Amino acid sequence: MTLTAIVLAAGQGSRFRAEAGVDQDKLLADCVGLDGVIRPVIEQVLVNLPSRVVKRWLVTSPERTQVIRLAEAYGCEVLLLRSAGMGDSLAAAVAASGLADGWLVVLGDMPFIQSLSIEQVIDGLEEGGISVPVQDGQYGHPVAFDRASGPGLMALTGDRGAKPLFAQAVVREVQLNDPGVLWDVDLPKSLNFTPD
Repeated sequence: MTLTAIVLAAGQGSRFRAEAGVDQDKLLADCVGLDGVIRPVIEQVLVNLPSRVVKRWLVTSPERTQVIRLAEAYGCEVLLLRSAGMGDSLAAAVAASGLADGWLVVLGDMPFIQSLSIEQVIDGLEEGGISVPVQDGQYGHPVAFDRASGPGLMALTGDRGAKPLFAQAVVREVQLNDPGVLWDVDLPKSLNFTPD
């Protein structure tokens, strides 16, 4: 199954900016990756995508030129969107990506997810279903959607994510040992990955 990755990077990160300063973009904040290398948050996310995910789209706002450059360097098609709403981003990216077996929805502020975990989520996807990672009893990211979810994803609007689609599909829970699937960089202190 060949999934198209959709990396969501259009949010403004207002909680992060409130602490770090209004000119500080969390996607460009440096952090130490799982491989020990310091890179911007969004680059760590792109580095962690398995090589088998060939088709990649990144959704971001037009003024984020550095994010756009990084996305293109890692083989992403870039979709420019003025809305920070997750629903708007998903709908636009699924529509733009064309025919796909399914989509892997990746959040641009989650730099500590193991590549192997992403592979397991992809492998967990069944026809007509949704595959979601579970860590310590909680749903995490990324989430994989079969092509049957396409119309539902394209109907999303505003800041509403894809959770409502879970009720209409067979949801496969992929049990993982990877705290990174729950770890997003909402605040500057989250740049330091310190799983329990």
